[in-house]
Amino acid sequence: MKIRNTIKEFAIITFGTIIIAAGVYFFMLPSQVSVGSGAALAMVLSNFIPLSVSAITLIMNVGLLILGFILIGPEFGAKTIYCSVLMPLTMGVFEVIFPNFQSITQDPMLDVVCNILLVGIGLSILFPRNASSGGLDIVAKIMNKYLKMDLGKAMAYSGMAVALSSALCYDSKTVVLSVLGTYFGGMILDHFIFGVNIKRRVCVISKELDTIVDFVLHELHSGATLGEIIGAYDKTPNMEMVTIVDKHEYRKLMDFIHKVDPKAFVTVYSVSDMRYQPKVKKQQP
Repeated sequence: MKIRNTIKEFAIITFGTIIIAAGVYFFMLPSQVSVGSGAALAMVLSNFIPLSVSAITLIMNVGLLILGFILIGPEFGAKTIYCSVLMPLTMGVFEVIFPNFQSITQDPMLDVVCNILLVGIGLSILFPRNASSGGLDIVAKIMNKYLKMDLGKAMAYSGMAVALSSALCYDSKTVVLSVLGTYFGGMILDHFIFGVNIKRRVCVISKELDTIVDFVLHELHSGATLGEIIGAYDKTPNMEMVTIVDKHEYRKLMDFIHKVDPKAFVTVYSVSDMRYQPKVKKQQP
């Protein structure tokens, strides 16, 4: 069973990596818009180094993995190493099968949109499985450790640096598209990773709380927590219900609350991740 799960896991991340390689080769390279990534930097460097983009990407990824092991330690699992090598190899296969590939859309802006969508889908497959395509991810981790910079900011800064490097060999329109593509690519990635599974934490104070709790438990088949709260102004104690629901359940819950108690006090928060922390047994001295 374990071997089967491992094979399935690597099959999924292989699929995600191929999607990323396709987005880069079929949309980013023809448009010459360097949307901040390791492959984008390789595309810029290919104007000065007599090697293909796939070969430069492979050399960069392997070099960055070695540098990461030296400066950070063995934090890069087998999945990241696998994807870092697989992506440029896949691009190399595309170079053989589709040599001198031209833009499908014949529009750099549409190419950028298609690229960031495909890369966003691919990375949203890899990240939840603790894998990445290497490249700037490793640079960001190095910046995080030695410059004490937030990992998200490090990714954004390194991506923008790559986008701006397109000024070395492309025109101003391409540079602007590179910067905008990098910025919106980050937003798209956030949507794919966090937006799809987003839930809502609903807190309710109501005179009909028992009815609302019963609806959550038996109609929505969701869990709920009750707690006593005290108003700061008049020190009046009240019971508050807290539940976490998805988008569909949220709409049902709000409609029900409005129906049974239009004056209920409701606060809503977006939740992108939930984890159950197991209790650790204390060892006997």
